[in-house]
Amino acid sequence: MSKHILFTSLIGALIACGNQTANTPPPKLNLVSFANMPVDYELGYDLTEPDSTFKLPRRLEEISGLSISRDGAMLLAIEDENGKIYVINKETGELQDEFSFWKPGDYEGVEVVGNDIYVLKSSGTLYRVQQAGTKDQEVEKYNGFLDNDNDVEGLAYDPIKHRLLLACKGKAGKGEPFKEKKSIYAFDLQTLSLQTNPVFVISLTDIHNYLSTAPAIRKLKKLAEMFKPGTDLTFAPSGVAIHPITGDIFVLSSVGKVLMIIDQTGQLLHIEKLRKEVHAQPEGLCFDQDGTLYIANEGKGAKGRIFRFDYQGQ
Repeated sequence: MSKHILFTSLIGALIACGNQTANTPPPKLNLVSFANMPVDYELGYDLTEPDSTFKLPRRLEEISGLSISRDGAMLLAIEDENGKIYVINKETGELQDEFSFWKPGDYEGVEVVGNDIYVLKSSGTLYRVQQAGTKDQEVEKYNGFLDNDNDVEGLAYDPIKHRLLLACKGKAGKGEPFKEKKSIYAFDLQTLSLQTNPVFVISLTDIHNYLSTAPAIRKLKKLAEMFKPGTDLTFAPSGVAIHPITGDIFVLSSVGKVLMIIDQTGQLLHIEKLRKEVHAQPEGLCFDQDGTLYIANEGKGAKGRIFRFDYQGQ
């Protein structure tokens, strides 16, 4: 609601009060403080118009994870069938190299941390690839308490706390407390262990609260329908990444074609409904250090694509 509309509504209500008879109590006014009105989130991207589009080779039709190389010159990708890491030129989209790290499996996330590459399997297993693509390549495997029921698909590196974030597409956890919620867990890179409790939780209640208080420009009909009261939570994270400039956490859902953004405290800041005409099946995302955003889409019977979106923020 704009300030002009709100002001007009208040004036109308005050006039109506003046017309009441002495025996009729005036209506109660629901005064809203301008200072407490939500401020619209500045996304910094036009996700309807990619600045570049890269069509990928057929073997990357089911691209499922994306990261940026340590030197920032290349994109690294995985797909959810073969245990391979693909090296892609971030300027041209050309496939530069590929190498195996493990046997075939449902791989969903990839992330570069220093000289190492971490790959995430949907079962929650993490693979640490050292000296990747060389004759001295070594792979370590880490299993935690997450499993196929959690369907872990998002992987991101948090450089501030030196940890990996693992987003669950499936169950958020065990028991009633995790109903209608989605969880993000942390893998501590110092202890090489998965923390017991999620570090971030997105709940259906959080989404309802957001939609009820967000500025009208964000109250899209499709979002209201998708998350209307009485329905189950359909948001299902397929990718996660931390913005290098704002520090905000971008959580992508192929289901429903939605991007949610939370801050470092877990507060829901923004919900963006993606156009299915552009994002056929968004599965992975990553950032360059200057804020450039890359989103990978599975091909759904055609070639997979990577879209580049230039950062328009400060």
